Amino acid sequence: MDIEVFNAELNGEGLRVGIVQSRFNEPICTALRESCLAELGRLGVSEEDVFICSVPGALEIPTALRQLAAVNEFDALIALGAVVRGETYHFEVVSDRSSQGVMQVSLEYGMPIANAILTVDTDEQAHARTREKGADAARVAIEMANLGASLASLAPDDDDDE
Repeated sequence: MDIEVFNAELNGEGLRVGIVQSRFNEPICTALRESCLAELGRLGVSEEDVFICSVPGALEIPTALRQLAAVNEFDALIALGAVVRGETYHFEVVSDRSSQGVMQVSLEYGMPIANAILTVDTDEQAHARTREKGADAARVAIEMANLGASLASLAPDDDDDE
C-alpha cells in the first residue's frame, strides 16, 4: 500500500499566532510566555506576526480566544495560564471550565488552539513545567496550523463542480 501520511511541519514562517495569557499566577504565566515566544521565534514566526493579550485569569481565556478567532486573522491561537490547587473546590471548577472553554472555541471556529493552561498542585510544580509547556504550546500551534492548511488542500476546488 502506498498511503500518504501528513507529517508534522514545524515551519512557522508566515504564520500569524494569537496568544491569550492569564495574569493570575503572573510569574508562572510570564515564564510560559517567554518560553513560548522563544520557541515561536526558533520556528520562524516573526515578532510582527504574534499578537498577545492578557486577561485576569484562566476563566477569562476562552472569551478572549473566541474574540480572536472571530476576527479570522490568525492561523493558530495559544492559551497560557496556571491554576494551582488551593484548599477549596475552586481549583476543579477553574481547571475544568477553562479547558472546556478552550476546546469549545477551537471546535466552534475550526481554529487550532494550543492549551498551555497548567493545572498543578503547587507553585513548584508549575515553575518546573513552564519552560517545556510554553515551548510545547508553540510547537503544537505551528504544527496544527500547518496540518489545517494541508488538510484544506484536500478539499475539492469549487471549479470542479462546474
